[in-house]
Amino acid sequence: MPGMKEIRNKIKSVQNTRKITKAMEMVAASKMRKAQERMRAARPYSEKIRNICANLAKANPEYKHEYMVARPVIKNAGVIVVTTDKGLCGGLNTNILRAVTNKFKDLEGAGTKVSAVALGSKGLGFLNRMGAKVVSHVIQMGDAPQLERLIGAIKVQLDAYSAGEVDAVYLSYTRFINTMKQEPVIEQLLPLSSERLEADPQEHSWDYLYEPDAKAVIDDLLLRYVEALVYQAVAENMASEQSARMVAMKAASDNAKTVINDLQLTYNKARQAAITKELAEIVGGASAV
Repeated sequence: MPGMKEIRNKIKSVQNTRKITKAMEMVAASKMRKAQERMRAARPYSEKIRNICANLAKANPEYKHEYMVARPVIKNAGVIVVTTDKGLCGGLNTNILRAVTNKFKDLEGAGTKVSAVALGSKGLGFLNRMGAKVVSHVIQMGDAPQLERLIGAIKVQLDAYSAGEVDAVYLSYTRFINTMKQEPVIEQLLPLSSERLEADPQEHSWDYLYEPDAKAVIDDLLLRYVEALVYQAVAENMASEQSARMVAMKAASDNAKTVINDLQLTYNKARQAAITKELAEIVGGASAV
């Protein structure tokens, strides 16, 4: 059994750790509310622009944007990996990176060359360790997603798709379900899938007047649509990050409290044994005299 001094030092160390995890839990709870509000505020915009793109695609069938035309053979694919910049958020990054690894294996098993864009330090470090081809990255994104910082990295894949260097682009992130549940998602970003461009059944098939022309309007609108998808993915991932960190830090604080109670019990037993030993020695000495 360790000595009482070692047990006291261990208790003090665990108490200090618990103070840190408790503070991080409170900070994550505060940031989580803001991140959830930001994520929910962005959802109506992404849904509305999706319906507009779907209706425009059906209203002007003579012009088909390249983002909506599937390639017959996928020889090269791009994957946008959205992760966090910081750790201590449970299995959030582990789950999405495991899904990304499986996607890489599936694509490479089909003879497809894969390039990646990393949004977040954890994803960048993971892709470098696995030897993936990283064409662009953004790190230190802060607590709020900024579209102007994301556009540069995303444009690399969009330009490669337009030039025919990439035949498909996938977006991987963690979707926010609720505070206790976050879901890793990998979805096709380009070409835009049919379920993504599902028109609103309540809207009628209108004929549109384009100014200056249909090509200019639809080209710009679909570019904004792709940017909205990426922004929403980053916002969902940040809300998931703060929720997962709050839950993880609460679990760590609870575990630290359990460890402290166990150590306190061990310390009391050791102290009681030491006192009993001293009393026995005193009684034995008195009897000898």
